[in-house]
Amino acid sequence: MQTVKGTCHCQAVEFEVDLIDGHQNIRRCNCSICSKKGAIMAGVTLDRLRVTRGEDKLSLYQWNTKIAKHYFCSVCGIYTHHQRRSVPTEYGYNLACIEGIDLASFEVGVSNGSAQSLVEA
Repeated sequence: MQTVKGTCHCQAVEFEVDLIDGHQNIRRCNCSICSKKGAIMAGVTLDRLRVTRGEDKLSLYQWNTKIAKHYFCSVCGIYTHHQRRSVPTEYGYNLACIEGIDLASFEVGVSNGSAQSLVEA
């Protein structure tokens, strides 16, 4: 297992992700919020992501079913991670927040969150 660290832009929020076999389930989502934030996400189970600094700086955004939980730094506005509506036992995290990441080195799929009509991805 490998542990990687991520931060928002201002570094007020820091988190760690435990990877078993590298970054998994790499994707962009085409739902209403994901298409606007434009993040490339990877996924892990809830027990493999920990906020290690600045939990009090995270803002929570929810809408519609209020199942998905989208977290943003309240200081710089960067999306760090979200708990998924479709699989509430998983977090999606912003790959661009991970230290030393080369986003160009990943093949990025698209998940069809917009097909779920009026619900979050």
